[in-house]
Amino acid sequence: MTAVSFVLVLIGVLLNAAAQLLLKAGTTAVGHFEFHLDNVLPVGMKLAFEPHILGGLACYVVSVVVWIMALSRVPVSVAYPMLSIGYIVNAIAAFYLFNEPLAGQKLLGIGFIVVGVWLVARS
Repeated sequence: MTAVSFVLVLIGVLLNAAAQLLLKAGTTAVGHFEFHLDNVLPVGMKLAFEPHILGGLACYVVSVVVWIMALSRVPVSVAYPMLSIGYIVNAIAAFYLFNEPLAGQKLLGIGFIVVGVWLVARS
């Protein structure tokens, strides 16, 4: 994998991870909700205009463009497993941003992901 290809894959992964974090921040700002026929429009409008959610959706759009560029250069069997890097980024970011737990078992799983991504990248 060339440096440009790796950077494209990494940017795609990080944009995807950022999208997830922004969507979580948006749903946190909106609060718990349930869709029912009587509240679909009010809740839908609240979600549609929440800045974090709009930012997350924008990250998704840009990540798709970057990902397509990456896939034009890297075999999908190598690129797709790299999305696992997003699990690592999101677990650590969620710990700091949302006070989500990062216990030993989760850290062990992240370790396995790191080893797996490293092995796939070297293939």
